[in-house]
Amino acid sequence: MVVTMTRPADLHRFARAERWVHWLAAVLVSSCIITAAVLYNGSLAVLVGNRRIVEIVHVYSGFALPVPILLGLASRAYRADLSRLNRFTRADWLWLRSKTRRLAGTAVGKFNAGQKLNAALSAGSIFVLLGTGTIMFFPDWTRLAWRTGATLMHDWFALAFGILVVGHLMYALRDREAMRGMLTGDVSKTWAAREHELWAVQQDSAEESS
Repeated sequence: MVVTMTRPADLHRFARAERWVHWLAAVLVSSCIITAAVLYNGSLAVLVGNRRIVEIVHVYSGFALPVPILLGLASRAYRADLSRLNRFTRADWLWLRSKTRRLAGTAVGKFNAGQKLNAALSAGSIFVLLGTGTIMFFPDWTRLAWRTGATLMHDWFALAFGILVVGHLMYALRDREAMRGMLTGDVSKTWAAREHELWAVQQDSAEESS
């Protein structure tokens, strides 16, 4: 049996529960985006066919999306990271305001301001899409005006969320070490010190005291 161990030059960044939540949510979001593209693009719809099946996959992927996010709350590490994502620090505002600091790397914690904004916008989009999607799926529950507004809002939020996801994916693919952190849970100390200096210092201090 092969045992995988953290290398001495590595820091542990994400627990297993956090990685599972991320990848399960990623699969469900991808399913929603792909099926939405088929439903809204006539050429793709003709190519794929089986519109009813595509609709079912889209709807149930959307309804299932909050499940891994809520199950993750059972993990202490996941809850701790949610707390970090929900708190803006002075370093985060500096990161946002100064392009030079952002490119050179500023002393931020485990997550920088861009990651915190991405998390907030993603969570808000999922909430709105779930709510408007529910109104559209159960038309007898609400008035026609509500259904019309929900459809319009659902479409525009879906487009904005899709662009946000594509941007997130592009940044992730450009940073192999960040991707390794989400795949294995570990990142190099060199990368951590460059991209998340305060967090790297805290982790080193915790290792020395243990």
